Amino acid sequence: MQALAIDIDGTLTRADGSLDPRVIDPLRTWPDPVVVATGKALPYPVGLCEFVGIPVRIIAENGGAVYLADDDLLEFTGDRERAQRVIKRYTDEGHSLGWGSVDFVNRWRETELAVNIDQQLEPLEEIATDEGMRVFDTGYAYHVTAPTVDKGVGLRTVGTRLDIDPSSFAVIGDSENDAAMFDLAGVSYAVANGDDTAKAAADHITEATYADGMLEALEALRE
Repeated sequence: MQALAIDIDGTLTRADGSLDPRVIDPLRTWPDPVVVATGKALPYPVGLCEFVGIPVRIIAENGGAVYLADDDLLEFTGDRERAQRVIKRYTDEGHSLGWGSVDFVNRWRETELAVNIDQQLEPLEEIATDEGMRVFDTGYAYHVTAPTVDKGVGLRTVGTRLDIDPSSFAVIGDSENDAAMFDLAGVSYAVANGDDTAKAAADHITEATYADGMLEALEALRE
């Protein structure tokens, strides 16, 4: 067994985005530290850890926010002010974030901002580049974030604070925002529904998709 860093969307979920309840017990019983690493805002992985019943160890906002119950320290990196400038220029050009009038996706974000995957990507990327930012396409949203922030940076921070080398982690994910963690991990798995970037960076690609793929990866790690 080894420490585990795991994505949420597309990895712990079904195809419809709902959490697959079969993932709960394997995470609860994993004997080494489990870190939930996601592009979602901070409250989502916190809530997930609490409902699953595991210590709150999280990398949120694609590496922009890191919290560990072990030392009760919350760290932020990134540039939300610049992300906000990107979003303002994007909306001033007539584009929409695509979340409706009550935007829970961005309401609690501290280090980045996200645009619905149904919105236009090209102008968002152009504005982000002009502002010195970048866009992560996670398959669920377009995340405007600082170029120095990714989940790999978050995993290094977690490793330092837990005194665990990133190469001692197993990582499971599905998206380009997981690739930086894959590069650091001792072993990495992309679930079969993963995007091309994740699959190219992973050591292994599961045969099954979504949570089935995650469970397949955990079984391989146990063996």
